[in-house]
Amino acid sequence: MSKLTKKRKEAKAKVDANKAYALNEASVLVKEITNVKFDASIDVAVRLGVDPRKANQMVRGVVTLPHGTGKDVKVLALVTPDKEAEAKEAGADYVGLDEYLQKIKGGWTDVDVIVTMPSVMGKLGPLGRILGPRGLMPNPKTGTVTMDVAKAVADVKGGKIDFKVDKTGIIHAAIGKASFDADKIEGNARELLQTILKLKPTTSKGVYVKSIFMSSTMSPSLEIDAKSVGAS
Repeated sequence: MSKLTKKRKEAKAKVDANKAYALNEASVLVKEITNVKFDASIDVAVRLGVDPRKANQMVRGVVTLPHGTGKDVKVLALVTPDKEAEAKEAGADYVGLDEYLQKIKGGWTDVDVIVTMPSVMGKLGPLGRILGPRGLMPNPKTGTVTMDVAKAVADVKGGKIDFKVDKTGIIHAAIGKASFDADKIEGNARELLQTILKLKPTTSKGVYVKSIFMSSTMSPSLEIDAKSVGAS
């Protein structure tokens, strides 16, 4: 087992492992225990009392973080020529169709989100084995398959993220950067958590939110008091 560095020890000393912090407290403390030399990502992990193997208990959704993600999201708009201008004006980093389909077929996936149109989805099907594992396949449920390409691109650039529960019952999401003010970290986290609460499946029994943790890149985790965000 590797030894803890001095900074890691200092960070762990500031965290009470037996305490569940209010969201506003954790949003301040997570900045204090972040000691990396780059702008660390702030992440939230929510363990839910659902069975993801059952379709009627799959929790998936989208949320627009009020203070953005802090990340320069690279967007590829796979659109027909008549939609190229609006995609470019909305801020898409790459715009086109057949040439990008060929690049993806060759293994190119240097983007964060792909936005496309319903009429193009047929061409994307064969690329599912490349895009699926990377979470890049567009989906109508997340707003990335639409005729309103400009809005979809603008939403993604403005802080819209999608999330879903994994096979272990946990939702992981990046909600900002360590350079954010604590109130912006809190605001983004609260928006995500409130959205997850609204998506509680009617078939879910017992405790819905089992635990919430916040951390930054390489920092200790902080347990969040579920009651501080309206969960029980």
